[in-house]
Amino acid sequence: MASDDTGSVSRIEFIKSFFEEASQICAQIDLNEIEKLVQGLHEIRETGGRLFFLGVGGSAGNAGHAVNDFRKLCGIETYTPTDNVSELTARTNDEGWETVFVEWLKVSKLCKGDAIFILSVGGGNAEKNVSANLISSIKLAKNCGAKVFGIVGREDGYTYKEADVCVLIPTINDSLVTPHSEAFQSVVWHCLVSHPDLQVNQTKW
Repeated sequence: MASDDTGSVSRIEFIKSFFEEASQICAQIDLNEIEKLVQGLHEIRETGGRLFFLGVGGSAGNAGHAVNDFRKLCGIETYTPTDNVSELTARTNDEGWETVFVEWLKVSKLCKGDAIFILSVGGGNAEKNVSANLISSIKLAKNCGAKVFGIVGREDGYTYKEADVCVLIPTINDSLVTPHSEAFQSVVWHCLVSHPDLQVNQTKW
């Protein structure tokens, strides 16, 4: 079968463009905001606070991974509701998706000294009723004096506007905001757990 050289070139160009855009994100991301996250997380640990990661979709998968890293590498007591599928689905079925996180946080007795950490592309939008479960969780955190941290891909979302510290993943290509945002959630949290002010245990490799 003859190869389609034109198609092959265009596919290579997409790959090249994808990584060039990732490089631009690295160059434009706000390093000072990441440092503020380091300081905030360090304070949480030193004062015996707890850290709760919240995310949906791909960000929920990232939340589970982040919980592992912050517990194992940084010694911070860390949780995410999406690790408990049984409770998550029971609450969704019985009470509704919009309150699934906030009710979990209430049972966990979220309080002053703790922090929630939002991983999200859009960060929630109250007017459009997007990620309402994140919005209600942020409101609860604010009401009880807990900190709100975030890594998001949109500056017009609820998380970016309301968080105490929020790293914005720069939008280079609007059509790829989701994969870039979710990929850089991982880049940023791996930077955090590797930071000398936070990491207390070494990785195996």
